[in-house]
Amino acid sequence: MAGRPTAAPDLHRVVIVGGGFGGLYAAQSLRRARVDVTLLDRRNFHLFQPLLYQVATGGLSPGDISSPLRRVLRRQRNTRVLLADVVGLDVAGHSVVLAGGRTLPYDTVIVAAGASHDYFGNDGWRPHAPGLKTLEDATAMRARILYSFEAAEQEADPERRRAWLNFVVVGAGPTGVELAGALGELANDTLRQDFRAIDPADAQIVLVEGTDRVLPSYPESLSAKALKSLQRLGVTTRLNSFVTDVTPDSVKIQFAGNSERIPTRCVLWAAGVAASSLAHVIASQTSAELDRAGRVVVDADLTVPGHPEILVIGDMANFSHQTGAPLPGVAPVAMQQGRYAARRIMKLLAGEKPAAFRYVDKGSLATIGRSAAVAKFGRFGFAGFPAWLLWLFVHILALIEFENRVLVAVQWAWNYFTRNRGARLIVGRDGIGSREP
Repeated sequence: MAGRPTAAPDLHRVVIVGGGFGGLYAAQSLRRARVDVTLLDRRNFHLFQPLLYQVATGGLSPGDISSPLRRVLRRQRNTRVLLADVVGLDVAGHSVVLAGGRTLPYDTVIVAAGASHDYFGNDGWRPHAPGLKTLEDATAMRARILYSFEAAEQEADPERRRAWLNFVVVGAGPTGVELAGALGELANDTLRQDFRAIDPADAQIVLVEGTDRVLPSYPESLSAKALKSLQRLGVTTRLNSFVTDVTPDSVKIQFAGNSERIPTRCVLWAAGVAASSLAHVIASQTSAELDRAGRVVVDADLTVPGHPEILVIGDMANFSHQTGAPLPGVAPVAMQQGRYAARRIMKLLAGEKPAAFRYVDKGSLATIGRSAAVAKFGRFGFAGFPAWLLWLFVHILALIEFENRVLVAVQWAWNYFTRNRGARLIVGRDGIGSREP
């Protein structure tokens, strides 16, 4: 019977926690190494997070941007995948602690458990302002967005209808900008003939940002072009503004010493992230330092200080050795760190000394909507249709499986020519049923 051969007892045991970009790229980079690899994840699939907002706005289906981990790694004879929830590390015993008390020994562990939403100490806002990190988040957000239009269609009172058609996106980084732009297209194009009592184009989309421009990590010229693209889609931006309260039917914004309460039933959170709780577990057992976002401050080789057998990568790691500032929590960083972690293990096993990790910034892209995007490559940047085409090409190539690339390319082509978003399904209405008109 075909299967994974039993590992030799003298093989170096590598346990990888998390099947995101960092963990998966580490596992794939170890495919030819004489090591025993175990990849652990609480879900059985790899998720292409950069396109989650398209699931949340009905442009893509969940299966288009996810790939079963077992299928992706099926040809790696030195690797097994386990569906498991990692709850801690036994640093002294060199083992990973799983839910239920089971432990799994390691010689090297790569912790790539990612991050969750950060509400800056206001966790009570979480039920009213969902974030976007998982497929569950995306389908729940999609239900909330689409249900708002459905509820407005049935609402006779003008003020209550207005609240259903107000959408507030908090945070104008790439996720917030892409989400706001997709909402603008949904309201102005996709849904324009679907309703009888309302005009979806009457929806007001407000993008709230605490700094003085959208996409603050991009050059000012590109931020200005992104802002114009958002305005063409009917998105209102509130810069230098901060959310001070979120309730089931409103959001309060403070700006320039003034405040405004916007009636809304749909607040979408894209403002901040916090590292996985495993970072606190590591810190408590190793005396590692955590930054304000809960990330582990790692050495130049991505290891926990004093523990060369523990590597922390991706959104969980604060790597500041290259520029003095932490690397951004984006997919390319996690990919490169995953590959580096694998090379480091192989070099050490070969008796060689690995060099420090060095991130190569190959540029960044953000799309605002149909034929509109911005691209930054070092000191150079451009926007518009060419940037949008490049964004499409890069994201299709970055999908893990060929099948996903074909599905997404075909779906995007269909959406482009028809302006339709075919995955507009309201499923799992938990959390919105009590909000009915």
